[in-house]
Amino acid sequence: MMVTVIDGMGGGLGVKIVSELKKRYAEKIKILALGTNSTATAAMKKAGADFAATGENPVVVNCKKATLILGPIAIITPDGLMGEITPRMAEAIALSDAKKILLPSDRCNIDVVSTPRSLNMTDLIKELVDRVGEELV
Repeated sequence: MMVTVIDGMGGGLGVKIVSELKKRYAEKIKILALGTNSTATAAMKKAGADFAATGENPVVVNCKKATLILGPIAIITPDGLMGEITPRMAEAIALSDAKKILLPSDRCNIDVVSTPRSLNMTDLIKELVDRVGEELV
């Protein structure tokens, strides 16, 4: 299964996701890292992504054929990630037929009510990786 991880800025969140996925499912998945900038892409590639691309067009093109998309909730928000997510990218991700498993983030002014505030990002990433495992069954 090909898993698509999308991140921007410094790629720190994407790096944590890619690293955890590789630890748990290295033999079962291939990871495509899509960065909004070259720094994020390079960081995710270094963390173990099998394939990587940078920018708006790779996000738009690859979301059409993705089966599973992971990242922060800001990737479906036009101008998310401090403006790095273009409206075209947000639309392509949101309208993709792929299942999306997204991490909540208060940085994009979206508060997901079902998410316990007591969970830190490490716990949330563990939950995200667990859900990927459920998709592999």
